[in-house]
Amino acid sequence: MAQLEPPTAQRGYQILSSRDLDAQTLEVAMGPHHPSTHGVFRMDVVLDGETVTKLKPVFGYLHRNHEKIAENTSWIGSMPYTDRLDYFCSLTSNWAYALSVEKLCGITVPERAEYLRVILAELTRLANHACLAGFFVNDLGAMGTPLLYALREREKILDLFEWISGARMMCNFMRFGGCRNDAPEGWLAATRKLVAHFPSFLDEYDRLLTGNEIILARTQGIGILSSALAIDSAMSGPCLRASGVNYDIRKVDAYGIYNRFNFRVPLGDHGDCYDRMMLRLLEMRESLSILEQALKEIPEGSVQNSAVKIRNFKPPKGECYGRIETPKGELGFFLISDGGTSPYRYRIRPPSFINLTVLEDMCLGQKLADAVTILGSIDIVLGEVDR
Repeated sequence: MAQLEPPTAQRGYQILSSRDLDAQTLEVAMGPHHPSTHGVFRMDVVLDGETVTKLKPVFGYLHRNHEKIAENTSWIGSMPYTDRLDYFCSLTSNWAYALSVEKLCGITVPERAEYLRVILAELTRLANHACLAGFFVNDLGAMGTPLLYALREREKILDLFEWISGARMMCNFMRFGGCRNDAPEGWLAATRKLVAHFPSFLDEYDRLLTGNEIILARTQGIGILSSALAIDSAMSGPCLRASGVNYDIRKVDAYGIYNRFNFRVPLGDHGDCYDRMMLRLLEMRESLSILEQALKEIPEGSVQNSAVKIRNFKPPKGECYGRIETPKGELGFFLISDGGTSPYRYRIRPPSFINLTVLEDMCLGQKLADAVTILGSIDIVLGEVDR
């Protein structure tokens, strides 16, 4: 009877024996349930003392076959699945998919719906970035206050999401040609109140985090990512801009109506963990500026293109790639239509997955405790990594 290879060998994993490792090194598997990692994720780390000499990210524990499922369901039937990508930011995932289909079909979106999309996307950015800073400091070992402050503010934003969509996280709100429904009475006034209050929270958060000497010692000069490597690795979002690369899809593509708003693109100087944290704090202030402008200018009118019929929706034959700037970076959908009621091909470009590919480069030569800090600074959600 033929001897079977171990399952790990069949899948192409490298099995390290004691002969492969120097006598002074140690291999440690962190995860998939290690309390300091983000979700069901594993880091196989080779250490020389406490210094990282090799690191292999291992994922796939949360794979749900999203892209293949989409090829066997209706075009609109995939919208709720996009909620489960970055489940922390479901509304921006909705928008990326809706925009891609609209690009494929040449569908226009009413003015009011465009404003609502921007408002919801920037509220999502506030919630994501505030919590990222809290979770990041939590990874440093600071339990409690920063994260709880962030979650308190996120709850207020989730209340607005529930009010307009009926759900706090899995919102399923965007539609091809607009939004599922208009903002209910009083919603815009409540949003203006939240936006007016948020700067005071940011000022307090700034004082709590940016000058803390322990945070400075644990983040400055740690996990440096050069601009050249960031570009070569197809990084996007805050991780790319923290390395000094001026690239924001809201400016580059000016999708939706972003060309109507005045806002800056903050950039980092060193590409270390501190810059990646600071960039999120600075981007929140720019999101507030966009929100103030959008809430002031939003017009009356319809929120859905009446010419788009969702029942038996059949885009013309063709292909397209649509993308937006989500809180974590470039989320893109590559779609191919054969003229049927389901996509012929459906492929996602997730920022969490792409940004994770440089984890080893950022961790080499760092201490093991710093590897957890570096992972936290990337800001990943495993629903988007694994799909």
